[in-house]
Amino acid sequence: MRLIVGLGNPGKKYEATRHNAGFWWVERLAHGARVELRESARYHGRTGKLAKPHEIWLLLPGTYMNESGLAVMALAGFYKIEPAEILVVHDELDLPPGSVRLKKGGGTGGHNGLNDIAARLGSKDFWRLRIGIGHPRDNAATEQEVVDYVLHKPGPADRVAIDDAIARGLEVWPLLAEGKYEAAMLKLHTKPVNGK
Repeated sequence: MRLIVGLGNPGKKYEATRHNAGFWWVERLAHGARVELRESARYHGRTGKLAKPHEIWLLLPGTYMNESGLAVMALAGFYKIEPAEILVVHDELDLPPGSVRLKKGGGTGGHNGLNDIAARLGSKDFWRLRIGIGHPRDNAATEQEVVDYVLHKPGPADRVAIDDAIARGLEVWPLLAEGKYEAAMLKLHTKPVNGK
């Protein structure tokens, strides 16, 4: 793992919205590691660097969601980081609030940020940490209803559930950093017994 990308939209207007769950995860990781995320014109976003267990870049694109790949391509291209060495953390409509899943490659589920990253990298073979935000009403929601949903703040109960998912995603960070993806998936995807 050499690059962690949190997806979201820049600016005060969007910072508390569901679509920014990826930002929240990376910001908490940076805060816990005492890493400052600084504006970088060169990489079109805020960047920082973890030193342990090896050098790992953190990136929050400063573009809107549908142009997230611009920042990813700028940094990954300069440092010759392969798609398989990238983890993209993002909100996931197809998972309920409180769920968090890890996968590599596959479809993008229509997520504009993932679509742009895949297009600019020329590959879908990057890792994704998917933070569940739920779906508006049901799967028959119109495109506009989905847009309105992701660009609004979650209710108090959903925010608590999303924060819990972020915390569980951060618990497996040491495994991800060391490339122990199977162990991270096992820990994330296994339901606890008796609530433990």
